[in-house]
Amino acid sequence: MTVSSGQKSTIDRSAIPPAPAAMRVAFRTLDRVAPGLAARWAQRLWFTVPPPGRASRRPGPPGGERFELDVDGYRIVGQAWGAGPAIYLMHGWGGWATQLGAFTEPLVGAGYRVVTFDAPSHGSSGPGRWGPRSTNTVEFTAALTAVVAAHGPAHAIVGHSLGCMAVAVAVRDGLAADRLVFLAPMSHPLNYVSFLGKVLGFGGRTKARLPAALERRIGQPISEFDVPAIASQVATPPLLVVHDQDDPETRHHDGQDIADTWPDSELVTTTGLGHRGILRDPGVVELVTTFVGVPAR
Repeated sequence: MTVSSGQKSTIDRSAIPPAPAAMRVAFRTLDRVAPGLAARWAQRLWFTVPPPGRASRRPGPPGGERFELDVDGYRIVGQAWGAGPAIYLMHGWGGWATQLGAFTEPLVGAGYRVVTFDAPSHGSSGPGRWGPRSTNTVEFTAALTAVVAAHGPAHAIVGHSLGCMAVAVAVRDGLAADRLVFLAPMSHPLNYVSFLGKVLGFGGRTKARLPAALERRIGQPISEFDVPAIASQVATPPLLVVHDQDDPETRHHDGQDIADTWPDSELVTTTGLGHRGILRDPGVVELVTTFVGVPAR
């Protein structure tokens, strides 16, 4: 199924700018003489949250109830609207709680309680284990699991970008949800090692060492975060995947891989929305609201 925004897309991967020239020169040099050091530097950058933009401070829809939770010693801040079965909204890397705010009013109007929150080192939440502007999928997953435990069983979870990976890992680890929605999901984290190499300017010697550096940081094999593979490990709920064919940050092929491997899943392809426009498009909001359905009375 394909949904068009009615606009011609001009987005491509060149929209992601390379690192500053001096940094690229440094990485090229280290790739030749000290690739282990380059890999450790790249690992730190991998887990560094981009600085928040002005939009991240915009308030959510009116009427929300603010809440705070302590999760493994760090502070998680969120909001909730409405009453009824809970639907959780999980933002992505560098995102924020109200970024998915376009879904709140329709879902509340359909009879749901909508719960959203900032991940560690994002938005209004406190830093995670590694300090300000640093976090990882493990901490995203822990925060989501704690918020669901505090606010009640999930009828549905709507994730965006890396947030989809966190949702999938939480489901594999026992978090129950009746339905899932993945918007512009990331599927295979190792696929982004080469992409990072193009941005930073390092070559094969650093690429070969970077996965081990990432695994040392998170304390788990990178393969544990491969979203398509999770479908073979646990029973998965019905899934709607929505991905723009010209997404410059997560490949449309990622969404296709997930939909191909997860049972009872559907892929909807959009055009002209990119990576974040998909969160505001009325057609996508309607698709998600319809997929979630009307609460049982």
